[in-house]
Amino acid sequence: MDSGSRNWPPIMALNLFIILAILPFSLAQPTTAARAPASDSCNGVFLSYAYNTGAQLPPEVKDPKQQPYKFESVLTVLNNGLDDLKSWRVFVGFTNKEYLVSASNAVLADGTSIPGGVGNGTVFAGYPMTDLKTAVKTAGDLAQMQVQVKLIGTQFGVAPPKVPMPSNITLANDGFVCPAAAMQGTHEMQVCCTVDANFKTNITVDEEFLPRQKGDLTIMYDVISTRATDYTAQVTIANHNSLGRLDNWKLSWDWMEDEFIFSTKGAYPSVVDSSDCIFGKQGTFYENLDFSTVLNCERRPTIIDLPPTKANDTLLGLVPYCCRNGTILPPTMDASKSVSSFQMQVFKMPPNLNRSQLSPPQNWGIKGTLNPDYKCGPPVRVSPSQFPDRSGLPVNISAVASWQVVCNITQPKGAIPSCCVSFSAFYNDSVVPCNTCACGCPSNTARTCSTTAPAMLLPPKSLLVPFDNRTVKAKSWADIKHLPVPNPTPCGDNCGISINWHLYTDYSRGWSARVTVFNWDETAFVDWFAAVQLDKAGPGFEKAYSFNASHLEINGVNNTVFMQGLKGLNYLVAETDGANPKKDPRVPGKQQSVLSFTKKITPGINLVGGDGFPTKVYFNGEECSLPTAYPSSGYRKSTSLIFSVLVMVVAFMVMQQ
Repeated sequence: MDSGSRNWPPIMALNLFIILAILPFSLAQPTTAARAPASDSCNGVFLSYAYNTGAQLPPEVKDPKQQPYKFESVLTVLNNGLDDLKSWRVFVGFTNKEYLVSASNAVLADGTSIPGGVGNGTVFAGYPMTDLKTAVKTAGDLAQMQVQVKLIGTQFGVAPPKVPMPSNITLANDGFVCPAAAMQGTHEMQVCCTVDANFKTNITVDEEFLPRQKGDLTIMYDVISTRATDYTAQVTIANHNSLGRLDNWKLSWDWMEDEFIFSTKGAYPSVVDSSDCIFGKQGTFYENLDFSTVLNCERRPTIIDLPPTKANDTLLGLVPYCCRNGTILPPTMDASKSVSSFQMQVFKMPPNLNRSQLSPPQNWGIKGTLNPDYKCGPPVRVSPSQFPDRSGLPVNISAVASWQVVCNITQPKGAIPSCCVSFSAFYNDSVVPCNTCACGCPSNTARTCSTTAPAMLLPPKSLLVPFDNRTVKAKSWADIKHLPVPNPTPCGDNCGISINWHLYTDYSRGWSARVTVFNWDETAFVDWFAAVQLDKAGPGFEKAYSFNASHLEINGVNNTVFMQGLKGLNYLVAETDGANPKKDPRVPGKQQSVLSFTKKITPGINLVGGDGFPTKVYFNGEECSLPTAYPSSGYRKSTSLIFSVLVMVVAFMVMQQ
């Protein structure tokens, strides 16, 4: 020991000895480790939803359930699996009428734009990072394995200190199993989703792109040429649903990177306006560009089809499948007319100024006139599309990059149909009309009518006149038939298209029906079609006499009859004035045919009991409203005498028609 230590007081020397003796043991003992995050124990895809903060928003309302509150939350998606998670999608079960104002790093998978309501739950899809890589491929780089979606919005009725948590969170990608999410305290829920060993797929995870998906309608976004500041894209809309159709289609999307449309061929923006560019950042950056030639600078443009006269126009046409007035038919009618296409030149903005920096628009939507509703998913990167070489050589040219958008027909809650059906039969001289307000009730009517009273039975001839001219006939008919008359009388159906299904004959070996399509709208329908589904009697369809008609198999079931006009007669005219407009009612456009059926392959069907009436009816892809009752047969008796008399009466009615 050195001289300095020899001079220490005894007590200090003793303390130093104790410290030196204990120190090696204390260093050898492990310290209590911090608790590992729950994500570390997840060998799949880890999801968490964490509520951060919230505050009451004005105005202050009396009903606490309607009081708005701001919320800020974070949705985390982490790929801890062995395979890349491509095109990730997560469902969040919002339950408090949430209105989402912003979401970073994600879009809504159903194509709805933000801000918007998500109170019934919604699916988020990744944007701009759609794929999450694995720890193995990135050496644990969270920037490539994980995405955090910061959510800001408004919820209703959950006041602090209560926490407005969703009912559940789950991975929406196919091939995964997710248990119910577990709460971690009051502000966070977590779940670990693992690969479903029983899920069968033909997708190879090592493939660079996901395979193309099936849907009622698909949209391809193909970049066919690219430059540093702009690129040319071809958009192709293809209908795959045998009953789907679009008339006067309108296609829209959201630009996410301040792009704008410089020019188009085969279609045109519904609004030609470059003012948003001139007074925006685009005008500042492209200071030498003549914006008077720019077509559209809206963040959400709407594109419409061109008329057939522009198909061979050197400036606007010459694009395959373009220029059809926005009509896309089902492939069952004409496969060559089930596709529509156009091209556009898109200018980009910094920092995306290189030819390989390509980003498709998001939040796609498409709609038509008197057509089904479509919900479209996010664009998914797929293998580049192939196009025939314009030189005529037997080779294909590959797109630079391709994305697929899949749209499916939906029936939104509370959706109002655009067409309706009435029922009639040979054994009853009253018509069961379309339902009251079948296609919605008028918001402002000059006369009082009941929106809840059931529609009144009608004499057959009243189907030929507009509803406003039926009231007197309906009251007179009710008086003759001793039927009650509601006060006020029921409102009309307010449908542009109505279809009458008349059970025409019924005999031992077969039966027949008469279908009449009425157009009460001011718009004529070219290449119209209708379809009727008869659950039990449909397989017995044999022939239509004034329509082109055939069986249509849907989901493996052959009980639907598909009908369209004969060649040259496929034009359903609009409603027109009567012979004397001052006193005669307006006249609807009308097409009619008799359909014959056999009972040979459908023995035991009860036509009068309901089997002779359709369970679903479609017009141009739109499902129509059906009556709630069939024509009454209550007067029928089982005695052979009355049955024989009835047969003679029916035969007489048939001869008179």
